Amino acid sequence: MESVEMVLFMLLAVVASGYLVRVAPFSLPLPLVQIALGALIAGGFNHGVTLDPEIFFLLFLPPLLFLDGWRIPKDGLFRDRTAILALALGLVVFTVVGAGFLIHWMIPAMPAAVAFALAAIVSPTDPVAVSSITARVPIPKRLLHILEGESLLNDATGLVCFRFAVAAAVTGSFSLASASLTFLWLALAGLGLGVGVTLVVSSAQRWLSQHVGEESGSPILISLLIPFGAYLLAEQLRASGILAAVAAGVTMSYVELTGRALATTRVQRAAVWNTVQLALNGTMFVLLGEQLPDMLRGAVASVRQSGHLNPWWLAAYALAITLGLALLRFIWVWVSLRRALFKARRRGTPGTRPHWRLLLATSLAGVRGAITLAGVMTLPLLMPDGTPFPARDLAVFLATAVILLSLLMASVGLPRLLKGLVLPEEPTASREEDLARHDAAIAAIAAIEKVQRAELRETFDADLHTQAAARVIALYQRRLDGGATGESAGQLRKAEQIERTLRVAALQAEREVVFNLARHRRISDETSRRLVREIDLMEARYR
Repeated sequence: MESVEMVLFMLLAVVASGYLVRVAPFSLPLPLVQIALGALIAGGFNHGVTLDPEIFFLLFLPPLLFLDGWRIPKDGLFRDRTAILALALGLVVFTVVGAGFLIHWMIPAMPAAVAFALAAIVSPTDPVAVSSITARVPIPKRLLHILEGESLLNDATGLVCFRFAVAAAVTGSFSLASASLTFLWLALAGLGLGVGVTLVVSSAQRWLSQHVGEESGSPILISLLIPFGAYLLAEQLRASGILAAVAAGVTMSYVELTGRALATTRVQRAAVWNTVQLALNGTMFVLLGEQLPDMLRGAVASVRQSGHLNPWWLAAYALAITLGLALLRFIWVWVSLRRALFKARRRGTPGTRPHWRLLLATSLAGVRGAITLAGVMTLPLLMPDGTPFPARDLAVFLATAVILLSLLMASVGLPRLLKGLVLPEEPTASREEDLARHDAAIAAIAAIEKVQRAELRETFDADLHTQAAARVIALYQRRLDGGATGESAGQLRKAEQIERTLRVAALQAEREVVFNLARHRRISDETSRRLVREIDLMEARYR
């Protein structure tokens, strides 16, 4: 019963955090408020929730990563794939090496393998934390898409490095060839399984709907189950469940472009997923806060493991590691930019040098989150000979401190760093929307005229059809005053029914054109998603 009460308090804390952020006299970062509420809940119950990493990964990561993969703009993901892969692969390895040497140099009592394991688990950025922070910051869309893509893909690299660093600490040996093959299997098999699960489930659902029919809520429930199926299957086959969930979400966005789902289903599904995202995002940070009391109680042992007596050394270590991670990230981004500008000059194309504040913002936006916490909790308690795993409490405490400091730096620093910065205009979205609306309007008028001609062959109410069609083609003008012309109530109701039929036909034609433009990459899926939702809401009204 106490565990049920704890879950209810966590969900109430998520709700309360949203109100606290809005009524506070000064700007409060939402993740930090949720962490503070989690710590208060743990204090009220005299203990926090025992974090089981496997259960945590299963319950929280698949749906959130699936949704991020589903909603991330794919045109930006593929356009900036070189920069994203450089951050997701190269930067992680660079960070593991640089931070590993830094940690071992600062804390000689921590074995080198454990230092590299700690560096590996704090190297990947957290997609949930990145989304929570950047949602409240005026950041350029292209940079935002790069950060989102990086955070979705770099977990596999960091977790592979972490796994082999822990193995080296336990066995005392390390094989680069084995690590490389393992990484390839984790990445490629995880991506393939994610794509396959979504395609198979979507095809099966479509076949069953056509031949058997379905309940109205079935497509929504199936969309909620897909990420768990992809994650569990990948983990069962020793592949990356994280990448499988991401790949399943990306594939789902392409399945969505077929336009087979009903408008009402899409509207209801979006509401359900928004609620799931709010609850899981907030609960992750509340859960992180609930780990703090136990972490602080373990700080005494961590001080002894570090070889010092003054507990302030722990704060110094955590701050040094956090700043070191930001510095390594800044160096990587700066070198990558210089390399890109050099290549642009060699090709004879002018390169745009971004403002230095954007470079610094990219460094601060490398936020660590619950994935780091859950990963570091998987450190073994004992060595094969039965002795305690060296510096485990210290590694767990430092990882938690790095999460908090990176959240604090990004929450406080990014808004102030980007305040007043004139961002370059991004007219692409406006042009895409104008193109989609123009083509959709042409298709809608053609559909109205087609339905009107078909209806006129079967009815003698030509005047009513003409009046209704004129009103719809005029893009929802004020209705003509039918009462003034002496029309009966029955005729008005019939005219409304005719108009409703024409409107639905027009909206269906609009939506198909928008989907077609997105399939052929003439507009971004972000623009298409916004327009389709607008059309779906209008169709739901008329149905």
